[in-house]
Order: sequence, then structure tokens, then C-alpha cells
Amino acid sequence: MRAAVPDGPAAMPPEGAAGVAAVAGRHADSVDREARFPVEAFAALREARLLGLMVPRDFGGGGGGLADAAAVAHALAQKCPSSGLIYAMHQIQVACLVRHGQVSAWHRGFLERLAGEQLLLASATTEAGIGGDVRSSACAVGDEPGGAFRLEKQATVISYGAQADAILVTARRSADSPPSDQVIVPVLRGQTQLEEIGGWDTLGMRGTHSVGYRLVAEAGREQILPLPYADISARTMLPVTHILWSSVWLGIATDAVARAAAFIRAEARKRPGTPPPGARRLAEATAGLQSMRGMVRGALARFEEVADDPDRLTAPGFAVAMNTLKTEAAETVLRIVGQAMLAGGLAAYRNDSPYSLCRHLRDAHSAPLMINNDRILGNTANLLLAHRDNGSLFG
Repeated sequence: MRAAVPDGPAAMPPEGAAGVAAVAGRHADSVDREARFPVEAFAALREARLLGLMVPRDFGGGGGGLADAAAVAHALAQKCPSSGLIYAMHQIQVACLVRHGQVSAWHRGFLERLAGEQLLLASATTEAGIGGDVRSSACAVGDEPGGAFRLEKQATVISYGAQADAILVTARRSADSPPSDQVIVPVLRGQTQLEEIGGWDTLGMRGTHSVGYRLVAEAGREQILPLPYADISARTMLPVTHILWSSVWLGIATDAVARAAAFIRAEARKRPGTPPPGARRLAEATAGLQSMRGMVRGALARFEEVADDPDRLTAPGFAVAMNTLKTEAAETVLRIVGQAMLAGGLAAYRNDSPYSLCRHLRDAHSAPLMINNDRILGNTANLLLAHRDNGSLFG
């Protein structure tokens, strides 16, 4: 297992992410209005070779770590949250392959392709009939002659599935396996048939196009990641997901506060010596933003500290910390955007204002629903039966 930390000097100059984010921002309104995939942002990401950012340099990638990916997702989300979230979801899959796929010749070759061709990865972990529990599967990997397998899944959500070059799919290990005995396997576009189920017309995060699909894949068994999905989830997918999603929500909050601050400064210039009515709300939003930034940075540092220690990654205390990051960040972004909107007043409430926070508010409302906070709080409550906080300042 490799850590999601850089394997050399800084992988991504800050101006690289800023340039791509600027492209994303120019098309954010049409992505939101048309609920379409942000093709321009991802063309820019491919050109900047940021889709392979976390692939080690030995495989032709950028050699970056999780902090680098979080910085890109955060920068994108300030301009186009859908682009930031898609980038985060892609890098979650990359992290799983980088950390758990290097013992297999097929996966090493796939990492080289990922970096060389700047492949976009999606995931299919949800499924009809499992009640939203991604740690169980109804579908199974079925044996086919010649070391092949066939897999059919009624996936309730595959974000940007039509644009993905490969999809990492969870399934039972075999037809005889219980629902919790899962594996995860990357299947390539040419190995997969996707039949779209339902439409996509949502309040926010409209560019992710997170629709359901009937997925049918036929591929070789060597593509199945060797480690059980339960271990991959605990050691990588869960913490990386919560850190990268939180980085996206931090990006939304950051831009909301920046717009509110610009509005307050403009109002202050009109009436020198008289603080605008919304100034106090801006101070509240700024305090919340500072707290949220510390929360995300703290989680990143904690993950990097234990990234190569499976025992600490699977300890209840670590899972509680990562779960809490997700639920708190999801609530905090909503609170910050709400405070920023109160600071900006009608200028923030209007769709046609340079200080508008309407899209921010709609996108932020997705945060507590992406794996529902109530489900995660219930899981945390169960973990707390076995975990006792040590009361230390540094955990």
C-alpha cells in the first residue's frame, strides 16, 4: 500500500490549478443552467495533466499527494462546484488504485494508461435493493470461461457515467458470497454497457449528472483489486472521500465569503465611516470559514500521519474523526453560505448580481445528502460504543 502523499517535489504549481479553475468559472453558469457535464473544465484539466496528479511518477503521473488533489478540488469549487466535485470523485478512485493496485500487473498498466491518456474515473457503489448501504451488494461477479467475469448492476447513481473512461464497480465476490463480501473492479468503457435509468433535474450540483444506470460489464478477473472492498473502503475510500468532499464544500464557502466581503466593501465606500448593516454577518461567516479550513487541514494532516498504518486507519477513533469531518463540514458550508447571504442581502439573493450566492446555496444543500448525514451519524454512534476519546489536545 502506498501513502497518498507526494513522491517528490511539489506536483502542481498553484498557478496551474488557478488557470483551470478560471476556465471552469467561465462556463459554470451554463453547466448549472443546462445540467451538463463541464467539458471545458475537464479539457483544461487534461491539458494540465491534473487527472493523473496522484499517480506516482514511476507510472508517468504527477506524483502528487492527497493535499495536492484537495487543493485542486478546492480551487475548482470556488468557481464551479460541479467541476470541483467531479474532480474529487475522480481522485477518490485514483487514490484507491494507487494505494491498493500496485501489486497487480494489470493495475500497474492501468495506472500508466490513466496518467498517459488522462483517463476520467467514475464509481458505481450504490445499488437498487440495498437501502443505500454501500458496504453491501446485491450483484455479484459471475465467472465466465477463460478467466473472465460478467457483472450486471442496477446502479442508482453513477455520476458523469456517460463521460467516464472507466468505472470502479462494487459487487459480491461471487454468487455464493454474502452481501458484505465485496470486491471492487475497474471496468473500461469498451467493456461496459450503460443503460440510463431516469433523468437528472436537481436543485444543485447539476453538472455532475448523477443518474442511475443498468450497468453490464464483461472483463478479465485480473482487473479485480486483490484487497477486499471492506479494507479498501476503511483504509482509503472513506477518509479520502470525506477529505476531498469537504475540500469542495470549503471552496464553495470560500467564494461565498469572498463575494460577501466584496459587497460589504463596496457598500462601505458609499458611506465612509458607517459600517454596512451586513458587516457583522460577514464577520460571523469569516469566523466559520476559518474554523472549517482548520477542520479540513486537520483531517488531511491526520490522514497523512497514519496513511501507511492499516491498524490506525481501521481504528474506531480514526473512523469517528473522518465521519465527523464529513457531517460537520456539510453543515458548516450551509451555515457559512447562509451568513454570507445575510451579509449581502438582496444583492446576494438575486440571480443577476455579481454578488449572487444563489448557486452557492443550491450546491451547498447537496452536502448533507451525499451519503446522508443521518446515516453517517448513526454509524458514528455505533463506533462510539467501542471508542473512548483519550482527551488529548492532539488526539
